[in-house]
Amino acid sequence: MSEQLKHECGIALIRLKKPLAYYEQKYGTPLYGFNQLFLLMEKQHNRGQDGAGIGTVKLGMPPGKAYMFRQRDTAQNALTKMFARQLKDYQQMVKKGIIHPEFPQTVKDNFDFGGEILLGHLRYGTYGNYDKGSCHPYFRKSTWPTRNLMLAGNFNFTNTEELNQQLIDRGSHPIFATDTQTALEEIGFHLDEAHNHIYREMRDKGVPGRDIPDIISEKMDIVKIVSNASKDWDGGFTIAGLIGNGDCFVMRDKHGIRPGFYYDSDEVVAVASERVAIQTIFGVPQEEVRAIKPSHVLVIRHNAEVSEHRYCEDAQSTECSFERIYFSRGNDADIYRERKALGAALAPQVMRAIDNDLEHAVLGFIPNTAELSYYGLLEALRRQRRREVKDGIMRAYKDGTLSEELVDDLILRNWPRGEKVAHKDIKLRTFISQEKNRLQLASHVYDVTYGVVEPGVDALVCVDDSIVRGTTLKQSILRILARTQPRKIVIASTAPQIRYPDCYGIDMSEFGKLISFQATMALIRERGMNDLLREVYEDCLRQLTLPMDKMVNHVKRVYEQFSAQEITEKVTEMTRPTTDYWSGEYEVIFQSIEDLHKAIPHHSGDWYFTGNFPTPGGMRVVNRAFIQYYENRQGRGY
Repeated sequence: MSEQLKHECGIALIRLKKPLAYYEQKYGTPLYGFNQLFLLMEKQHNRGQDGAGIGTVKLGMPPGKAYMFRQRDTAQNALTKMFARQLKDYQQMVKKGIIHPEFPQTVKDNFDFGGEILLGHLRYGTYGNYDKGSCHPYFRKSTWPTRNLMLAGNFNFTNTEELNQQLIDRGSHPIFATDTQTALEEIGFHLDEAHNHIYREMRDKGVPGRDIPDIISEKMDIVKIVSNASKDWDGGFTIAGLIGNGDCFVMRDKHGIRPGFYYDSDEVVAVASERVAIQTIFGVPQEEVRAIKPSHVLVIRHNAEVSEHRYCEDAQSTECSFERIYFSRGNDADIYRERKALGAALAPQVMRAIDNDLEHAVLGFIPNTAELSYYGLLEALRRQRRREVKDGIMRAYKDGTLSEELVDDLILRNWPRGEKVAHKDIKLRTFISQEKNRLQLASHVYDVTYGVVEPGVDALVCVDDSIVRGTTLKQSILRILARTQPRKIVIASTAPQIRYPDCYGIDMSEFGKLISFQATMALIRERGMNDLLREVYEDCLRQLTLPMDKMVNHVKRVYEQFSAQEITEKVTEMTRPTTDYWSGEYEVIFQSIEDLHKAIPHHSGDWYFTGNFPTPGGMRVVNRAFIQYYENRQGRGY
């Protein structure tokens, strides 16, 4: 999308099933796991550039030796710098004779990340600080291996305040109010409970203390621990955890909102937020990479046994459709196909917008992530044109009017014409979040190809992933496209109108910043319907006195007053650029909800478009967000 919409976050996990010596012999390096973790994270770099973190657990380390390590960074290019720094330390130890790569035990003993279990995290900060302390993994330390916990995830809770209050009521003293800290402490509490129960049982039976840690490792029920810890969580999440004894797990929310995939071979278990990252790094076909099922936890025990278990009740699957539209990498086979289908679905609207005149239309895309949908649109228009040509030839053949001139006219005219109109020259640094600076930079990030649009004659159609705030579109992108002097500019969004805030990890938490909501408010003011806003506001206030599972989305009533086309026309009016060098026609096109689900049949999560939030906390968030808008207060509603 042309705007800086952020998403939180990406995870990677590597569990080596063999000793380091195996990988040194087969792959020529004892750092096989470390290298694979870097590549797995690099292939998911699109998921987070505000920071990165890695952690490791070394198996079988003797008492007195450290066995868990962590490194985090928020510098520019944090991922590359962090791994380069570790490799530099490694090479220095090799030069000093501390590490001998041909003897992998020296790597394990002396290199922090020479462990069998490695965890990585890429962060996009949708809320909170951007310092190193905000980066995953989070670490809960103990002198007992089975009580050490390291956590990283792609998630957001809607009820962090209540969850923290539960910790306080239990007697805990949480220092941070973030959902990450909440998850760490809650899982850590139940981990402690399980540990202590087994320890006391063994102690009372007279089992020697040296034997108890191994018994705890064997008896500890990871599924029960995460089940007890997460019973009150409301939100979307994929959370990975490492325990000091060598157990690790990855749990996915019951609605499947946040993605998680894994690959299991006789050498390694790999987990990532995106399937295609695993496919590429390990060179395996799509069918060998499995999705972690919603409401399930993938458990990898200290002895390398792998299993997947249900840890909570099943619920309706509402996997995030934005993952398919924009966030995940487009070289996944299914996502590639879906994004082309999204573009193809826009073809009828595009034809109407250009008066069916393909001969005088230029098709392009902006930004680069909309390229696949552009190909789908172009293909659909070409198929349509081929059908028209075939029908024309067949009619002429039957009528006896077929001629060379007619064939030339049918074939050579009115074909879809695609051009690389917009170019992105540099990457806009994501830490520049102030609207003024971002827009100023965006005007230099993009450029156009001059000479491919005939001024005043051609319509210019640009495919975009989605239109969220509309600010960058109006003040930067459209002004850039207008330099080509087209007869008309058409912006075709592969996503429907974004009408509601997200509360499950995407950085769009306020109504007032959504252009579709702004357009609806403008229509309400124009038609003197302010009493409706007051009624909805009061109903939202009353909703907050109810239990979360009894709440409904009253904000839907605001949108029900208008057709989707009316809102689209107002968005067009509000985003039209003001320039002194272009005065052509302008139109915005949005994907329909129906066509969205046809193109993406297996990811039905559409709450940002429809207001159908899958969890009770989502209903509360939407009511709170409207209250804040009505009271002219900024900030997220959770």
